[in-house]
Amino acid sequence: MFDNIPSNWQILAIGDIAKIYNGNSINKTVKQTKYTGLSNGRSFIATKDVAFDGTVTYENGVKIPSSETNFKTAPADSVFVCSEGGSAGRKTAYVTQEVCFGNKLFAIVRKSELYNGKYIYYFTRSQLFFKQFQELLNGIIGGVNNKKFASIIIPVPPIEEQRRIVSRIEELFSELDSAVETLQKTRQQLEIYRQAVLKEAFEGDYRQTPLKTISKTISGYAFKSKKYSSEGEYTVIKIGNVKPFRFDFSRDHTKTNEVDESILYKYLLKKGDCLITLTGSRGKRDYGYVAMITDQTNYLLNQRVAALRFDTSIAFPKFYQYYLSSPQYRNIFFSYETGNVGQGNVGIKALIEPNVIIPSINDQILIVKEIENRFSVCDNIEKIVNECLQQAEAMRQSILKKAFEGEL
Repeated sequence: MFDNIPSNWQILAIGDIAKIYNGNSINKTVKQTKYTGLSNGRSFIATKDVAFDGTVTYENGVKIPSSETNFKTAPADSVFVCSEGGSAGRKTAYVTQEVCFGNKLFAIVRKSELYNGKYIYYFTRSQLFFKQFQELLNGIIGGVNNKKFASIIIPVPPIEEQRRIVSRIEELFSELDSAVETLQKTRQQLEIYRQAVLKEAFEGDYRQTPLKTISKTISGYAFKSKKYSSEGEYTVIKIGNVKPFRFDFSRDHTKTNEVDESILYKYLLKKGDCLITLTGSRGKRDYGYVAMITDQTNYLLNQRVAALRFDTSIAFPKFYQYYLSSPQYRNIFFSYETGNVGQGNVGIKALIEPNVIIPSINDQILIVKEIENRFSVCDNIEKIVNECLQQAEAMRQSILKKAFEGEL
């Protein structure tokens, strides 16, 4: 793997240059009653506080008082690596202040001044590190223990060279970050434009009627997780699968054979059904997303997702996929939001009783055509933006590869 590194570099195990240890597990109830809301103490960092991009949320509301001596701490200049679960080895971060931390994180603490903390951190961001980490994974949930983790090898140049490499990486990453920021802003502007298109499309003096008069509403079913099967014939559509105008199974593709005639009759989705999510984060509008069934024949409706089956003699389903996603309708939808601080909900009754516009079928079709003409321009631009973002990430990995092979 590191056959061509400079002659004055060493190949060492991470355990040779750093101490590696896990943090502590805290019972959820104890954490909420004893350690949440304190103003003084060391921040307690869990896996959720480490982002995939390497940033750390220090002020998360959980503090460990200095009088508590049973918690593992990591000093500033340490490196965190997630040790198990779906983010194992993918979440790594450089720590800039002393913290306590959770049991699913490794703390990598350098043993001497001969090793640069940021050099180690950037190595954990590279595919050269992740490939080794993946080879060590074991268990159902996927994890790596301390001993195995310590065996991962890292190329180590003299300390001055480590500092130079870190400086060069950060210089090149800064240029990349600037380009990525511009691309992200472009993507945000495209979304703003889409919302403007939808808003304009549905302005007009149209007849209105309650949604329930032009559609049948179907509530989802609580499918049993113990009956999920990777070989299942049917796909269970959950909240996280429904995105604006599309379905996403990249993180959760749940299948089941838990079906009988009754379940298929009630919950098997049909072409033209518009699905809308009913639960999310209160006040953040991260739900109420709408996607339409096109040619899928094996999708089953899960709980907290509703399906609207339209009377196609007066309602063009695709028109209402767009209308229910418009600023006008979403403002009405979220005016019915209930729930606690963390979770927001909109009920079926609030979904179907407010009025919606109902132009003629011909007008509905023409409006959809105009929306899609404008959206197609956005889609083409977004495709280019996404390709550029992928290229930026590939370039980032290329920089790291060169850095740890002595070519930077």
